[in-house]
Amino acid sequence: MVERLTTLDASFFYLERPDSPMHVAGVLVLETPAGGLDALASLVEARLPLVPRYRQRVLEVPGNLANPVWADDPDFDVDYHVRRSAVPRPGTEAQLLDLVSRVTARPLDRNRPLWEVYLVEGLAGGRVAVVTKTHPALVDGLGAVDIAQVLLDVAPNAPTPAPDEWRPRRPPGAVELVRDAVGEYVRRPSTVVDAARHAVTDLQSTGARLAGATTGALRAARSALFAAPDSPLNATRGSQRRVAVARADLDDVKAVRKAHGGTVNDVLLTVVTGALRDWLLSRGQAVLSSTSLRALVPVSVQDEGEEAPAGRVSAHLVDLPVGEPSPGVRLARVSYAMRGVSQHGRSVGAETLIALTGFAPPTLHALGARTARGLSRRLFNLVVTNVPGPQVPLYAAGSRMLEVFPVVPLAPGQGLSVGITSYDGRVFFGLNADRDGVGDVDVLADLIEQEVDVLVESAG
Repeated sequence: MVERLTTLDASFFYLERPDSPMHVAGVLVLETPAGGLDALASLVEARLPLVPRYRQRVLEVPGNLANPVWADDPDFDVDYHVRRSAVPRPGTEAQLLDLVSRVTARPLDRNRPLWEVYLVEGLAGGRVAVVTKTHPALVDGLGAVDIAQVLLDVAPNAPTPAPDEWRPRRPPGAVELVRDAVGEYVRRPSTVVDAARHAVTDLQSTGARLAGATTGALRAARSALFAAPDSPLNATRGSQRRVAVARADLDDVKAVRKAHGGTVNDVLLTVVTGALRDWLLSRGQAVLSSTSLRALVPVSVQDEGEEAPAGRVSAHLVDLPVGEPSPGVRLARVSYAMRGVSQHGRSVGAETLIALTGFAPPTLHALGARTARGLSRRLFNLVVTNVPGPQVPLYAAGSRMLEVFPVVPLAPGQGLSVGITSYDGRVFFGLNADRDGVGDVDVLADLIEQEVDVLVESAG
């Protein structure tokens, strides 16, 4: 029996455009392993059995009679997916980020498993980088495993398993795919028809999909899907990207939270808010006291009594008060907004967004990639994801990981996404921007670090 893509994953697969890829990227900066890049390449190959989906490709059903299926890739070549690269001397961060920008702008090959890893040497200070690209279809929940996760260990001397003797199963042929699709239609006609319809529907027909949504979803649309403010972040976009990174000490963020109240996430949102304010001013944009930008902020949710998150996500639409000149007041307003989104009916639950737009939550950092393409400009100005990471050192092939930052993809109409993660006492902001519309994203990264200093100073 074939394993079929879910309706949502199928829609993301079909609706992805070559000039707007949806893969989520991550950058890991490591000390150079004793065995160099060869050791990292061997580690990736050895850990592949832990992520079996990474040796499978997507097969489409002739005539789109049903959603595509997962099938072992009989021509799987790990050397295709694990690529080696280098930055020229002196190996600066700017050179690494330029490489990451070019790598993340290129779409994945749909005829192969939907992931790539780039091993980069030549960084200053004797460091190397691991750049990962993963399609959201590979990650179907908060508990799903990404290739970067299986590369990291809590101890430098963790044993590396020997590569397994993997033998691919024969992929189904066209006749078999059609037969299975017809068989499913006979057993469950309504499910298969609905899946096929969603898989091939273009998001330009969003209005028709809204018309068919449930009554509850329509009520949510009226109350929550109000237009986002006009912003230079939502101009016409190109296909090239620019990636930047900013850093902060987690202790500084916690000191601000302790002095002003709120949560660590509130402080980080306030940092982004203040930096966006200064960025708009640096561009000569008019910033009034009422000026705001709307962020889509995904948050994992958990019912009372649950010992662990159940893999659900609530996506909050939060107005960032970029017009507020006082850092302390900005933090208070952001904290109030995050506390009050549900009370004021501005929290858009994951289930509702699925019904409205084809939006679904694979992981927090991939959440922005699953936003409906046609509605992004109306709903929000940017995506801001925050995923707390481990506060202990992690290792790959015996080499300590020094830094890690995410690169969240852009939907059409989006000029900027911000992925935030914490690791080993530090906070990393990964900024992915459209090169044509937000080419000065490095300025915004500098302003983020300056805003942290301003908030720390305000906290005394």
